[in-house]
Amino acid sequence: MTKGIGRSLLDVLTSLKTTIVCLAALMVLVVACTLAQVNLGTLGAVNKFMRSWIVWWDVPRTDLTLPVFPGGALVGLVLAANLVAVQLSRLERSWKKVGIWIAHAGLILLVLGEFVSAAFQVETRLAIEQGQTLNYVESPSQQELALIDTTDPKFDDVYGVPESRLARGGTIAIPGTPVSLRVSAFYPNAALRNRGPSDPPSGATQGVGTAVAVVPLPPVTKDDDVNTVAALVEPVVGGRSFGTWLVSNALGAPQGFTSEGRDYKLAMRPRREYLPFSLTLKKFSHDVYPGTDIPKNFSSLVHISNPSRGEDRDVLIYMNQPLRYLGKTYYQASFGKGDTLSILQVVQNPGWLLPYISCVLVTVGLLIHFGLMLRRSVRKQMKTVPQEAA
Repeated sequence: MTKGIGRSLLDVLTSLKTTIVCLAALMVLVVACTLAQVNLGTLGAVNKFMRSWIVWWDVPRTDLTLPVFPGGALVGLVLAANLVAVQLSRLERSWKKVGIWIAHAGLILLVLGEFVSAAFQVETRLAIEQGQTLNYVESPSQQELALIDTTDPKFDDVYGVPESRLARGGTIAIPGTPVSLRVSAFYPNAALRNRGPSDPPSGATQGVGTAVAVVPLPPVTKDDDVNTVAALVEPVVGGRSFGTWLVSNALGAPQGFTSEGRDYKLAMRPRREYLPFSLTLKKFSHDVYPGTDIPKNFSSLVHISNPSRGEDRDVLIYMNQPLRYLGKTYYQASFGKGDTLSILQVVQNPGWLLPYISCVLVTVGLLIHFGLMLRRSVRKQMKTVPQEAA
């Protein structure tokens, strides 16, 4: 009986009907994802429909969520398994089918490439002004709580706590420092306003937060919007509390305290990733079509300084010509501040080559397959012509 069930599953997995169902499901998901971008934004729609195992429906006016459709990750996994099973069990192992083998391998690689991108791709940005030098990139959608030791006037020691850790609450020990942070409240998105007479007592006992009321809000969904992340944290050093502080990316200057002769600042800011080199924006150029404000080209002339590799050189980044350096790709994305600010989109994707390789494999495989078919057809015709003449 077990063999019968296994055989039935193998028949389903290697069936052409399974391939067609998966492709149809992907078409439905693409349409649904495209329509959902109006309310969820591009990233939110992609995460909900294309990079999820199950698509869930939030029942209106209730807290109930129901599974309604397989997600893109599940459909892609079944499709990849279908292609592998067909290739191994049904394709003829001969030189006559070598083109189909190559094309199938390309399709499998294309599906696997999306899994790699979904799991490992990281998008950040570098907003740099003309003449400025930076050695870090920032996340446009994720925040972090930075504990900054400003004791040394020559440089700052910075320790970051991601918002995902703040959301779990509890006590967070900051490695390399005697400071621990007790998180008593976390707000993924909130509106901050001056406290009124009817507002409840503030959860903050120190800093500007004592005069601020926090109103929780649902997270934003549009691509250009940013959550106002807020948290109530209590720094503790050696058992001594330094009060509870409200930290948020909506507040201006960092807030600080002093302990054991060391000065600390607290600030909520976009999550940073520090680079092993620095970039200096030497010149930003913004060209438009004559008589219009339509951008024709914008580019950034940057200087790379990497002492560990002995590099000091200039690179021009412009539309459709990114900089690929140390595993990251820097695209010219936008600009601002009267053409003195350049915004570079930074993408780290270890699988960026896989779609190109898969497309080449599919093309080569189909060319070989049709070439072999044409060759067999020509040979067959050449054999039949003398017989007809006779």
